[in-house]
Amino acid sequence: MNFLIISIVFFLLESYYSDDPNRLPTKCETCKYLTNEIAESLLSHNSPELIETGYNFDERLDKKKAKKYQDSEIRLIEVIEEVCERILQYNVHAERSGSLRYSKGESQTMNTLKNLKNRGCDQTVELYEEEIENWYKNERNNITLTEYLCERIILKNDDKSCLSEKFVENKEEEKKKSKKKETKKSDKNDL
Repeated sequence: MNFLIISIVFFLLESYYSDDPNRLPTKCETCKYLTNEIAESLLSHNSPELIETGYNFDERLDKKKAKKYQDSEIRLIEVIEEVCERILQYNVHAERSGSLRYSKGESQTMNTLKNLKNRGCDQTVELYEEEIENWYKNERNNITLTEYLCERIILKNDDKSCLSEKFVENKEEEKKKSKKKETKKSDKNDL
C-alpha cells in the first residue's frame, strides 16, 4: 500500500514538473551538456602514461602490449562512468532562457536539477554508447563529440538551436564572482 502511495506521489510530481519548460531539459540541451562534460572529462583524463594490456592467466598466451592511456578504451570507460554524476552539478537558472538556464554551481532559483540525470543522461549514454565509442576510436581528431553525436545522430532531424547558444555573464554576476575571489584572497592572506 505504501509503495502505491509513493508511486502516485512521484507520478504527480513528475507530471507537474514535466509541464514546466524551466525544469526539464530538452533533447538538445541534454545532448549539449552531456557531450560538453564528456569532452571536459577527456581533457582531465589526459595522462601521457602507457598502460600494459594483454595479460592472461596462461603465461604461454601472455602477450603484453603497451598502449597510450590517451588512446585506451579504459580512459573512455572511466569518463562515461562518471559523466552523469558530473551532469548532476548543473542547476536550473529560471531567469535565463534556452539551454543557458543550466549551469554548474549555485542556482539563484532552485537547489539542483536531479531529474536531469534521471530524464536524459543515463538513457542517452546507454542508448548511444556505441556511437560515442565510434567517435572516440575513429573521429575524435576530426570532429567534436557535440557535432558528431548531437548534430549528426541524436538531433539529425530535430531542433539544434541550443547547440549554438553561448553564455555571457551579466555584470552583476561578474561583480559577485570577483568579490568572492577577493574575499578568498584576503582570507588566505589573513592566515
